[in-house]
Amino acid sequence: MKHFSDEELVRLYIETQKNAYFERLYERYCDKVYRKCLSFTKDPLQAEDLTHDIFLKLVIKLGGFKEQAKFSTWLYSITYNHCTDHMRSPQRRTEVYMDEGWERLDLGADDGLAELAEMEAQKLKLALEQLDPTEQSLLLMKYQDNISIRELADLNGITESAVKMRLKRTRDKLRKYYLEAALFWLLLAIKAALSIRWPFR
Repeated sequence: MKHFSDEELVRLYIETQKNAYFERLYERYCDKVYRKCLSFTKDPLQAEDLTHDIFLKLVIKLGGFKEQAKFSTWLYSITYNHCTDHMRSPQRRTEVYMDEGWERLDLGADDGLAELAEMEAQKLKLALEQLDPTEQSLLLMKYQDNISIRELADLNGITESAVKMRLKRTRDKLRKYYLEAALFWLLLAIKAALSIRWPFR
């Protein structure tokens, strides 16, 4: 069964309703979906619950998979939408942190560079947290999961030019928030420097 593609497994599961085909898909994607949920919640128990919910939802939705996009892209879309809905609930704070791809820097043993990179990551994190969950999802799907413009358009039922426009607007907002976060860190650094020098004046 290992040699079957995702799409073949979906077709076989729909045709036969044999759990073995769905279980194979689960084995392939459970960890990836869990990590994506964890990037939204930062809570391992909540991420497990969300992962469980997503695969339950997947069983129901599999019959609607039209193969317009790769199965993995379609599953990530379900994952993002489910996590976004979860984050939108009133009792949740909108909070996403960067995982694979956002802060991959080869810093060597230079502690100064490591500290600088940590500050940059914090600024980016602050900026991301100010975006709407839908905007976060779009950016993360494009730049973390490398989902193509065409696939994003198919998944969202909009044109490729509309996806590009949304990405541009979201990047512009992220850049604005990032610069505001940078200013915040700069003011903190100045305040800290002044408080250190103050006794010597």
